[in-house]
Amino acid sequence: MLVEADSPRLDGEDEEHIAILAENDQELPPILVHRQSMRVIDGMHRLRAALRRGAETIAAEYFDGTEADAFVQAVRANIGHGLPLSLHDRKAAATRIARSHPGWSDRAIAKVTGLSHKTVAAVRRSSGEVTQSTVRVGRDGRARPVDPVGGRRAVRDAIVASPKASLREVARKAGVSVGTAQKVREQLNRGDDPVPEPHHKHDPGHSRLPQLLCGDTPATGTMPDEQDMSSITRSLLTDPSLRLTECGRELLRLLAVHAKSQNHWNELAEAVPPHRVAVVFKLANEYARAWEDLCEKLHRRAA
Repeated sequence: MLVEADSPRLDGEDEEHIAILAENDQELPPILVHRQSMRVIDGMHRLRAALRRGAETIAAEYFDGTEADAFVQAVRANIGHGLPLSLHDRKAAATRIARSHPGWSDRAIAKVTGLSHKTVAAVRRSSGEVTQSTVRVGRDGRARPVDPVGGRRAVRDAIVASPKASLREVARKAGVSVGTAQKVREQLNRGDDPVPEPHHKHDPGHSRLPQLLCGDTPATGTMPDEQDMSSITRSLLTDPSLRLTECGRELLRLLAVHAKSQNHWNELAEAVPPHRVAVVFKLANEYARAWEDLCEKLHRRAA
């Protein structure tokens, strides 16, 4: 037994259209029926016309899926052929689909309802009941984060976790396109950070130039305490733009080795035997010059 359609037509069926179909002797396309509920998805006008002609059977095709998906199919069918939906009908359908399919993008809903994606976006904003999702499914059926920064961050994390993973695998894990995954990997290989971060006032790994710059060391000669040095080093060690390049990894190894407190450096100086003081002094002086040169280069870049 067929059940009447859950129609996207707010004003119901069009009697004039039914009368025209009833007088048509040609075979009409089969109606579409939701198999699980036996509810008509598309073809109520054809069904009414067949009943008016006294027909006892009608050609039908079945749709398998949820009732929410069945409504989407009803909208899609009524946009594609037959008596078209009014603008009011299509906006109401967009609101309902956005509520039942919160993961769908504006463009995906627009394709079904025959509206522009801008109109769908306005419908979303105007309906307080529409649930917003952090992931949207586009017209190609692929899920992508609403927040593109979140998507790039997910790609970066996936690459850091599995550096040898294929781009398709990374894209699948991050929920982004292969193209986005490729761009992020290329940025990491260049040593760039693919995720633009806001200014961090208290994060030592991102911040402004430190106070202890080459040629600006205070007269006291003090160094950052061990806790500060460890915090800065940990921040750098977790930065994929350094970890994923050969030069970056070399720099991190050097920084980790030198992340010592003032007391520790004093102990190292005392541990040098007298007959090796001159040699170690020469080496330390050369290394210090190299670090000072690096410091000057970084200072000019940051200026």
